[in-house]
Amino acid sequence: MKPRNVLLCYIELDCAPGTKPSVQAQLLREPRVVTVEESARGRDLLLTVMCPDLDEVTKFALDDLPAIPGVLRPRTHFVTKLHSEGNNWRLDALSPEQRRRCESLARTSGAEQVTQLPGDAWPLIQELAKDGRATAADLARATGRNTATVRRQLSKIIGSGALSFRCELAQGRSRWPVTCTFLARIPPADLDRTIAALKTLPEMRVCVSTTGSTNMLFSVWMSSIEDLHQVERRFGTHLPWLEIIDSAVTLRNPKRMGWILNSDGSSTGQVIVPAALRPTRIESAMDSGLKR
Repeated sequence: MKPRNVLLCYIELDCAPGTKPSVQAQLLREPRVVTVEESARGRDLLLTVMCPDLDEVTKFALDDLPAIPGVLRPRTHFVTKLHSEGNNWRLDALSPEQRRRCESLARTSGAEQVTQLPGDAWPLIQELAKDGRATAADLARATGRNTATVRRQLSKIIGSGALSFRCELAQGRSRWPVTCTFLARIPPADLDRTIAALKTLPEMRVCVSTTGSTNMLFSVWMSSIEDLHQVERRFGTHLPWLEIIDSAVTLRNPKRMGWILNSDGSSTGQVIVPAALRPTRIESAMDSGLKR
């Protein structure tokens, strides 16, 4: 689960020899870092950072991150547009008809359309971040509230559009156990047709436009390392103007959207609730009229 109105960026960084375990341990506890990936090449760690505004990103990238002993050469890529994300990706476990039925149920869920989160939403958001499937009764027990009251507050939280929900899985146990992240450069005039083409790839997990010497970052999930050759060949055949600057296979993903993971991608049960989920920050973004 993540808030929709936040500033996202990716930070590549290297670690001094022998310091990566200690650097990673601190970053796993850092609530502004929602995802941590260990790469095979090009960088030691790739961080997905979620902050409420540019000031907070600046403080993290220029002050707090370099202060961690062992951190070397952080490179920040701001996300200027989110084209595809994890909650759009499909495992292909459901038939088209089953997907249509689920989408129909979601549209008729009865969420109340509101423009502002309830003032006391934070305890519920904390619990939802730990378990997005929690029922109103579960949340009532965890927060000491009345079930009917929680049900009404949930309707407002969901209806606000400030949060999005997605179902994660242990990637290592799926038929898509390999992740590769690409940094690419695309002529601005070709952006729209490039995005349209990339979205048709069943392997495409995340696709964003970024700042920097490269202007796009995208991540694909594959069934094997050998599939990487096929994916890159499709890029060359169908998107000849797409210039791949760098690609790196993810070796481990110890943290994803706040969840601390085991080496096989399964949950440890520990969740670091993202700092950007705090309702004062979400409400500030909503009040300013910012909508992704």
